[in-house]
This record gives sequence, structure tokens and C-alpha cells, in this order.
Amino acid sequence: MTNQIDSKKQKARLALILKTGRLRLWFYYPATRHYRYLSEAGEFGPEFNPSEFGQAFHPTDLEILRSLVFDICDGKQDSGKVKLRSRAEKESECKHYEASITVISRDENGLPTALMGIQHDVTDEYRQQEKIKKLLIRYQTIFNSSLLDNLYYDSKGVLREINGRACENFNVKSREQVLDGSFLLKNSPFFNQLQFDQIEDSYTGSIIDFDKLTEERYRNEEIGLTGKMYYESAINPIRNEEGKLEGVYMSGRDITEMVNSFHRLQKSVEKLQKGTDSIRQYIANIDYALSVSGVQLVNYYPHSYTFELINRETNSKLHMSQLRCIRLATMRFRRTVNSVLNRMDHLTRHGIEQAIEIEIRDKKGRQIWLLFNMVPMFDAEGRVERYFGTYRDITDMVETEKQLAIETKKAQETELLKQTFLTNMSYEIRTPLNNIVGYAGLFTGDHDVSDEPFFMEQIKRSTGELLLLVNDILYISRLEANMEEYTKEPTDFAGAFEALCLAGLSAIKPEVQPIIVQPYNRLEVDIDMKHVSELIQRMCSMACLLTSQGSIHVSYEYHRGELTFRLEDTGRGFTEEMMSHIFDHFTRDEKGELIGSGLDLAIAQLLAHQMGGTIDIQSDYGKGTSAWMSIPCTALVIDKKRNLEH
Repeated sequence: MTNQIDSKKQKARLALILKTGRLRLWFYYPATRHYRYLSEAGEFGPEFNPSEFGQAFHPTDLEILRSLVFDICDGKQDSGKVKLRSRAEKESECKHYEASITVISRDENGLPTALMGIQHDVTDEYRQQEKIKKLLIRYQTIFNSSLLDNLYYDSKGVLREINGRACENFNVKSREQVLDGSFLLKNSPFFNQLQFDQIEDSYTGSIIDFDKLTEERYRNEEIGLTGKMYYESAINPIRNEEGKLEGVYMSGRDITEMVNSFHRLQKSVEKLQKGTDSIRQYIANIDYALSVSGVQLVNYYPHSYTFELINRETNSKLHMSQLRCIRLATMRFRRTVNSVLNRMDHLTRHGIEQAIEIEIRDKKGRQIWLLFNMVPMFDAEGRVERYFGTYRDITDMVETEKQLAIETKKAQETELLKQTFLTNMSYEIRTPLNNIVGYAGLFTGDHDVSDEPFFMEQIKRSTGELLLLVNDILYISRLEANMEEYTKEPTDFAGAFEALCLAGLSAIKPEVQPIIVQPYNRLEVDIDMKHVSELIQRMCSMACLLTSQGSIHVSYEYHRGELTFRLEDTGRGFTEEMMSHIFDHFTRDEKGELIGSGLDLAIAQLLAHQMGGTIDIQSDYGKGTSAWMSIPCTALVIDKKRNLEH
């Protein structure tokens, strides 16, 4: 009777372990070639033949599994591992497993009579990795679809943004309600210990018992959080160039289930130590499954000042002194490690959780981060005997948080560029407007009638400048927003080239000679003629503005899938200082005056790049400028003039 009770307890323990670790056990019997599952209740299910058993797995993975099983049965290897997918119409609906297969019994000849497979469901881990790859596509996408809770507080500590993950974690039913301006950082049970005006980059852990909170909003029907929550988070203040706080970005996650699982695991280990040899064998196999998740065990013995790292796969133990532990951490964490060791040496009865950066690097060359969770273990008299815990590699999470911080900074820089552009635009528009208003006002005052033609001419000139500037601003805004559509179609470029150049050189000065080189009788290419025309005419117009005497030389050539334009002038050129920001918005000459609308070269660069091409400018100040523009295209007909072929 006692054996039956013990057997039931063992099955109950096994069921708890299988459920907690997302594991499933099955057995294979070579003699009958049948499979049997072990249920979560610890009972054997019905037998399945290989065909029936294989219905649960993807055909390709099933063949790999069968090959491994046959190799083990034939004695080619004692154990093995294999990755499996479930059958599904779509890849996104597949479940992913990792299976470890070992021999559990042999006959008198040493041949296997039974194999055991431990099937670990790693679907969540697999899908999480897939999601991480897509995290950094856009900052807003990262914020809203992150696997972490993301919150943003403005410079006054008011909650201004919260993603869906955080709403779900904190049981927020109405996102608009928590963004009404009443939720302050100083009132948050997770972060109210922080000094907002002195906040720095930090990593925090909190334990909140919502049943004991006095803040009504966390206990009403809108939020309705109850019980105890364990929460870890990273806090990143956002400051401007003067160091003034502009906002606080926070990312975190609820680790309550992980902590509870850890506590349950502790209790399970204590019970399993009293089990039979058969249960111990099960524990060894399940231990391996846990190691796949990256969790390792650790002990600290304060009486001998020794750390003990346990490798469950090899059942080996590595003992380290305090000094070695401290030196293993990077320089900035050595004081932290020393503080943690000191707390355990003084036999603290509280648990310890600490993330540490160590000197070792992973295969990707990244500094490894480890998260330690330690709890005191007591002897029969209630005294602290040792500290037992786990550690896991959190390098991926730390690197993800760093990438989030980088993307946040990029978003801020983009916003700064926009503000600078708007400021410059306002200034440039105001100049011609002031001229128009000024000369128009002269008409209403005392003036000589003979001056009116001059007033009208100045108003017309300023109106033209304003219209040109506004049109270019609208055009460059469309380009920068990627709103322009590019359509290629067969075009005889040779037939249109001279007309394009003449249109762009319409403002050429009388003292300047235009030279247009036409090397082809016919050149039919697949190209977006509308935008290529815009590019050529703008560059020709720029040459006219810069050249007061001499010549402007325009030519083109098709070579190996690229149409290349060359423009040379004998104008005043650009200084070295101007060349360093030649493609910036509102380009000015050496006298500080706008060149054209100030946006021509910026528009030309955007057009060239968005058509997949390149643009380059070289200038010798006081002697002239040369420009090259190359656009990729495909030639359909090439008829080159003979006198230019050699």
C-alpha cells in the first residue's frame, strides 16, 4: 500500500515537472517498432505504429527522427538530439520542438530494448527570435510591437505613450484613460523611488503587492491589478545637447511567472531528491531539457567563500574563489560583485538578484551579461548554510535594449533635422515676402510716379523668387517622404538630349558659349525620362547661375548599364568650405547668398539616389566646376556616331 502511495506521489511530481518545463515523454520499443506517450498524469497512453506516430510531425523532420532512432537501435550511437516541427498548412502555424533520445534498457546482448524521447516545446523561444529580427525596422514599430513593456514619460514626468504589451501586462482596458495626463512617474509604484530630476540610465527590479497599495487607481475597475508582481525594467533618460531632461523611456517585463517557476523548481528539486532511482534518471534527462533554455545552477558557500557552478549536462562542478569571481566581472561591475559577496558573507536572509557584465565574449564578439538569482538555504536549526540559485545569459536582451536606445537617438536626430529645415525655410520665405510687402507699402505712401516701374519690377522679382522657393520646398518634401513614383519606359534619349540641355541653359549669359556634345544618332534606353529631365535641367540651370563668361560643356555616354552625364563650366566654382556641405538644404555661396533657390543640388542628389544612381561634384574655386551623374538603365537600341567611336 505504501509503495502505491509513493508511486502516485512520483507520478504527481513527474506531471508537475513535465507541465512546468513544457516537456513530453515518449518511448520506443525496437522489438515491436511501436511508440507510447507518457501523459502528464504519469500514465502510459496507447501504442502507436511509426505511421500513426509520425502524423504529428513534419515529413522532413520525421525522416531525420527515424534515422536517429534507427542509428541508436543499431548501436551506432547511444543518444542524440533532433529538431522537429509539427504538421501545419502554414509555416507560421507550426510548433517547434527539440527532442533528446536515449537508451533506457538493454537485453543480455547489450542491444536496446527501449528508448526514451524527451520532447521540449520551444515554439515560444523560436518565435521570439523571429520577432527580434524584425524589431529594428522602424522606431514606432519597435515601440508598439516589442516583446517588452514600453512606456514614455515627458519632461514633466507625465505618461505620454504606452504600448500594447504594457497595456496587457498592467490590465489597462482603456489606453486613452491612462494617457489623459493624470498618470505621473512619481506616483508609479514601480518607479516612485526615483528622483526624477536626477534620473540616470539604470536597471531596476521591483516587487509590488497591489493588494496593499493605497493608490485607488490601481485597485479600481479600470486597472484592477491584484496580488504580487515581480518586475524588471531598464530606464533611459533622454536629454538634449545642454543636458536638459526631455523625457524618460522605460522598457520592462513582468517576471512573476519566472520567479514563481523558480520557487516551484526549488521545491521540486527537494522532493525529487527523495525519489527512486527511476525518478532520478528522469530528472537527469529533464535537467538536460532545462539546460537548452540556458539556465544553469550555482551555489555559494559563505563559510568557505567559494562559488560552485554546476554544469547539468556533464554533471561537473567548477569551484571559484571570491577573488576570481571579482576578476571575472568587467571593471565597472567589480565593485557590484564585491558588494553582493559581502552581503552573502554576512548571511543575509533575503534573496539576491543581480545582472553582471563579465570579461568573456560570446561567438558574436559581444560582452556577455549574466543574470544571477540567489536565495538562502537553511540548515535544520534555521541558520543560513549556503546560497542556491540560477544564472542565465541575458546578452541578447541587453543588446536589444541598446539597439532600442540607438534607434531612439536616431529618431531624435531626425526630428532635429526637420526642425532645422523648417527654421531655415521660414527665414528664406520671409526674405522675399518682406521685399514684396515693403515695395507694396511704398505705393501707399508719398512717392514719385516715375519710381513705380522699379517698385513693380522688384515686386515681380521677389514674387518669382518666392514662387520658385515654395515650389522647390514642396518638391523636396515629396522626395524626402518617398512620395515620388518612378516609372521606366523605352525612350530615345539621343533625340531628347539637346532639347533638355537648351531648356536648362535658357538663362545662359551672352558671354558664355554653350557646348552640347551629341555622340549618338539614336540611343533608346529604358529610363524614367520625367525625372532624368528634371535632374539635367536643374544642373544646367546651376551652371548658368555660376558662369558669367567662358563656356558650359554638356555631354553623355552609355556604358555597361549606366547612362552618365558630364557637365563642365568655367564659372566661379565653390570654395573648399562650400564643398563640405554642397548638397545641404539652402546652399549659399561665398558671399552668403542663396544659389538659386538653395535647394537645387539637394533635389538633384535625391533624384539621382532614388533612381538608383550617383552624383558627384568637383570644383576649383575661381576656375570652374565639373559634375557627373550616373543613372542605371538598359539600352534597347544603340546607334553611335562613327566620327566619335574612336
